[in-house]
Amino acid sequence: MRSDVDVLVVGAGPAGLLLAGDLAEAGVPCTVVERREGESRLTRAFAVHARTMEQLDARGLADDLLLTGLRNPVLQFLRIDLSHLPTRYPHVLVTPQYNTERLLLARALDHGVHIMRAHEVTGLQQDPTGVDVTMKTPAGTEHRLRANYVVGADGRNSCVRQSLGLPFPGRSAVRSMMLADVRMADPPNKPPTVAAIGDAFAIVVPFGDGWFRVMAWNRHHPMPDTAPVDLEEIKDVARQALGSDFGMHDPRWLSRFHSDERQSPRYHVGRVFLVGDAAHVHSPAGGMGLNTSIQDSANLSWKLAAVHRGRAPDTLLDSYHDERHPVGHRVLRMSGALLRGVLTTPRALCGLRDLSARTVLQTPPVARRLAMAISGIDIAYPAPAGAHPLTGKRAPDIPLTDKRRLYEALRARRFVLITPPDTAHLPPLTTQWDGEVEIVSPNGTTKKSVLVRPDAYIAWATTDKSPERHTDAVRQALTQWCGPHNAHSRTPPPH
Repeated sequence: MRSDVDVLVVGAGPAGLLLAGDLAEAGVPCTVVERREGESRLTRAFAVHARTMEQLDARGLADDLLLTGLRNPVLQFLRIDLSHLPTRYPHVLVTPQYNTERLLLARALDHGVHIMRAHEVTGLQQDPTGVDVTMKTPAGTEHRLRANYVVGADGRNSCVRQSLGLPFPGRSAVRSMMLADVRMADPPNKPPTVAAIGDAFAIVVPFGDGWFRVMAWNRHHPMPDTAPVDLEEIKDVARQALGSDFGMHDPRWLSRFHSDERQSPRYHVGRVFLVGDAAHVHSPAGGMGLNTSIQDSANLSWKLAAVHRGRAPDTLLDSYHDERHPVGHRVLRMSGALLRGVLTTPRALCGLRDLSARTVLQTPPVARRLAMAISGIDIAYPAPAGAHPLTGKRAPDIPLTDKRRLYEALRARRFVLITPPDTAHLPPLTTQWDGEVEIVSPNGTTKKSVLVRPDAYIAWATTDKSPERHTDAVRQALTQWCGPHNAHSRTPPPH
């Protein structure tokens, strides 16, 4: 049966836009459905961590995003030092989510992504050959189309997830958190500023453009999400927690929300996938939500492209859930523990809590592990038995002999084979996978050959010194990950 679109992405947030841009850049026609009529400048997320910056660097977007925000080498919410992370981005970048969306949107449009705005998906059904999607048009009429694959990036109330019949088990982490974007007559000297004292919690984060994000919570004043928020209420909580309201004025956005800890048991059912908040939601502590969502899409996009182009079997798509579900579970547990440690401590024990936290975080091994975990630098995927110890781990951004960095080489959205400079027998081999893999050498000595996936994780590695065995091992790895050497002659599924 003919499909109207190859891949339909539901939701034009950061996760959906990155995925759509990746697919289109790989030659996979992609359509995005978004219920909003236009771009929004109102957003909850504002923290971009190191691993996400690396993913954006591998797409040529990191430098532009750096210009939009403030680099903070310390995660003030937890007083965690990020300055020693082994990355080009040893900080958290504070920038409103709409800046990230704007860059990802421009990239997606440049590569030919079609975006259907003011369309709302209302249901879907799938069969072995495709997915039928029903949506409501701006005129209120019903529109149907068929896709080879559907990716739900449509948030915590995901219609895609609900149409699959998947539960979303979990609980509320904190209720009646207030948010505001404001101007300040007397901003704090050392932003961001955060404190939790007794019944009150508040954090002030500068966006660098004259606007400040304020989050405030009062233990004894819970209200439903639909209750209106008054700036005076936020200012009162800020004075309790921070000792000042910093002259807040002219709010452009006031909102109240509750934070859930929930995760879908499956990220992949047949031809339908879930990414971002559609798959998992958690507390804002540590600022890991936006980052986990973008990294979901970075994991899935190259796999969908490989299967669509006939370079990999459908079973590769199963690895998306296997690799990303444990990451989502870890983030859910970690962010929940951080939030409860700050918000649920009685006033009489706040001093003891702060002393204990300082003691723990001043222990170098503990501080380093937390920094690596929250930044996403330590994320690794399961490796098969007997694999090289590097398999599944993040690939560091090493310099190459051609004056590029590895992540610059990854901007072609294909595998990169890193080999020792003296392996002259390998280049002819890789020409059999022309267009699917690039062979490079590090600017330094190494005895390893390492195959790096398009999402900057290591697929395979070997230190075998025998030229014959080394060549055979490379050939087997390329066949496994990039398809048979003549696979470029295979035609992709019909559009």
